[in-house]
Amino acid sequence: MHNRCLLFRESRISYYRWGNGPRLLLCFHGYGESAPGFSFLEDIMGDAFTILAIDLPYHGLTDWKEAPLTPTTLLTIIDEILASERPAAEPASVDGWWLMGYSMGGRISLSLLEHAPERIARLILLAPDGLVVNPWYWLATQTMPGRQLFKWTMYHPGWFFFVLRTGNRLGLVNPSVYKFVANYIDNKDIREKLYTRWTGLRLFKPRLTMIKDIIRSRQLPVQLLYGRFDRIIRVERGEQFRKGIEQWCELTVIPAGHQLLKKDHIQALLSPL
Repeated sequence: MHNRCLLFRESRISYYRWGNGPRLLLCFHGYGESAPGFSFLEDIMGDAFTILAIDLPYHGLTDWKEAPLTPTTLLTIIDEILASERPAAEPASVDGWWLMGYSMGGRISLSLLEHAPERIARLILLAPDGLVVNPWYWLATQTMPGRQLFKWTMYHPGWFFFVLRTGNRLGLVNPSVYKFVANYIDNKDIREKLYTRWTGLRLFKPRLTMIKDIIRSRQLPVQLLYGRFDRIIRVERGEQFRKGIEQWCELTVIPAGHQLLKKDHIQALLSPL
């Protein structure tokens, strides 16, 4: 494990580095996870890539003291990390960055592509968030009344549990989604983290029409990986996103659930790269 840290303003950014290859791969983890989840990539890609994975705010070992993170600020952080890693990481910037985003990290990667398309060479998205605007997430994070209600609910969750259980009994809530949501609401500490993480990363709002225009104009290769049995982020989202960019966007479905960050799951996808 090769853990490093960057002092950024009042914060401490934790990140990890593996491999010493000439290309640069930036990795962004999912909700509630952390950068070491990508460590197995060293065995697959370490000779061809320098791999950097960042603990996002309120995750892993990163101690975030700033305002909500923005794509522009994250680009500044990445530049400072690359500057601190030179000369070892310098050759990796020549051909452009490769981005890998899993789940929530997919939304991060999409936003970076939108804000710095000239710096990106390839996009690899594993069950990515951000391809569909969830109305509940939008209400809870993008509006002031919604954020106030969201915060109040995290401290007084009784009414939400009632609605969730009722929806599950009536068949209006998918059992897997019910189990997933209940797991994050049933514990006070987890509820507080949910509020902090969702609102702290709320400014990553990829505009898909613009992103697809970028992919077409730059002929940017995109790889999508989904689990056939994933009930959290379904493959239909990727199929819809792929329309109009089929020439550059490859979609792969494997017999798995939502947890795709496993060597056996993505080795076949990455080995030819």
